[in-house]
Amino acid sequence: MSASQTSPALNAAQVIARRLKEAGVRHAFGMPGGEVLTMMDALDEVGIDFVLVKHENCGGFMAEGTYHRTHAPGVLIATVGPGAANAFNVIANAQQDRVPLIFLTGRVDPSETYTYTHQVFDHAAAFGPIVKATFTAASGAIDVMIDKAVAIALEDPPGPVHIDIPIAVARTLEPVTAPVRRVRSAPMAPAASPAFAQAREWIAQARKPVVLAGVEVLSQQCAPQVADLVRAHRLPLITTYKAKGIVDERDPMVLGGAGLSPRADEVLIGTLQDADLIVLAGYDPIEMRTGWRDPWPPGAHVIEVTAVPNTHYMHQAPLSFVGHVGETMTALFAGQQIVSAWTSAELDAKRQALAKIFRAAEAWGPAAIVDTVRRTMPANTLASADSGAHRILLSQVWQCIEPHGLMQSTGLCTMGCALPLAMGAKLASPQRPVVSFSGDAGFEMVLGELATARDRKIGVICVVFVDQSLALIELKQRSSGMRNLGVEFGATDFAGAARALGGVGFEVNTREKLADALRQSMAADTFSVIACHIKKRDYDERI
Repeated sequence: MSASQTSPALNAAQVIARRLKEAGVRHAFGMPGGEVLTMMDALDEVGIDFVLVKHENCGGFMAEGTYHRTHAPGVLIATVGPGAANAFNVIANAQQDRVPLIFLTGRVDPSETYTYTHQVFDHAAAFGPIVKATFTAASGAIDVMIDKAVAIALEDPPGPVHIDIPIAVARTLEPVTAPVRRVRSAPMAPAASPAFAQAREWIAQARKPVVLAGVEVLSQQCAPQVADLVRAHRLPLITTYKAKGIVDERDPMVLGGAGLSPRADEVLIGTLQDADLIVLAGYDPIEMRTGWRDPWPPGAHVIEVTAVPNTHYMHQAPLSFVGHVGETMTALFAGQQIVSAWTSAELDAKRQALAKIFRAAEAWGPAAIVDTVRRTMPANTLASADSGAHRILLSQVWQCIEPHGLMQSTGLCTMGCALPLAMGAKLASPQRPVVSFSGDAGFEMVLGELATARDRKIGVICVVFVDQSLALIELKQRSSGMRNLGVEFGATDFAGAARALGGVGFEVNTREKLADALRQSMAADTFSVIACHIKKRDYDERI
């Protein structure tokens, strides 16, 4: 029998939904509108769970949270006008943080746009600069379009793809044909070349090599290869915040994360300057502060292994290889016998210097909060961090045992991301404990999503640093000799708000109270909010 005799006709929305299901998608997030109802119905029909959120921006971060657990692209749905506009930030964040996100928007039919203007603006023109591609669904080419969208979203560098779906097109039956599915190219190591030979010679000669790893190790899913090389050759490892956990950070070779802390840079950039070989493994400096521009001396032996060409000019490397990070690293180190001069005492001293800066042993304060949560919660706890002073501190103190163990917005540094990231991860991995860390200002931005957690029974634990201040900005004002302006605000009863929205809430100001609140939260059948009260200026001299 022919395909047309055996296969039922599908409308465009159903074709899109089936392709997304095939790509591993199990959840979609968004706010309904008349223009996306057909698409929502098609997703539900194939078993993709539509999660109603309170704001599209949060929906996009929830979608990212699922990606960190499944490696399938996230899906965000928005209707015309304000629905689409609300998502602009999280789409830009997906571009900068390399998140494969399929952004589906409804739109009025093209014939109506000549006379009908209510809530209408050009979605493709608005989102074009911040997505990898933008498509307008057209009858007769839906299967090709959605396969292209998935392929582009996942291809290096991963990122967001926008699909605008006219109302009538979503309902139109598509011709029954064999599915169009692009085969992803196999990873290749670099062929033999003078540059490749030179890199291997530098590796053989190195006595104090250091690896600096970044987000591309995650997006190419090659953390095991990098981890094997670090352990086999005793290579000290520094990561960006996003790449924390590609090697279990309890390993003595791991010096921790780098990015936005000038205090950490005193130790970590100094380590690079002491090295005789620096290997950049999937390192994208979009996560880094300005102090990471050209952080090694001229003439340093630097081997860059990257998924995409270096056009950022934050640094340059005399040897640069573009391709699969894991395969290339494995080829470069194959058969090498590195005689490392790094001693355990040297590396321990660097780790201890970092611990002294961030004061994890303090009786109470922001580092004590992070340390207590890490000690009290199970080792496999997943975490997310909002933007602000607490994130810089947490990214140095929190130890990750696996890739994607700490989720955050690092390229765009968006406030309000921690709670929805944690919710998405919890939906995708319901058996794993998940904790979000937020400053009080960032948490106030997204309080409404606690109602989503209540409705969907998402048992995240929300730890809030309460100092009634935008601490990072206030610190910058003081360091610049400026007046204290626009950085302080009133107190919110976060524990009471949690209870009012169907969760459990706690107010704590000691390690003991925090540990008890965490234990009660783990036993609860709903979300929890733990308001941790600290002093203003508690971050001084430690970030």
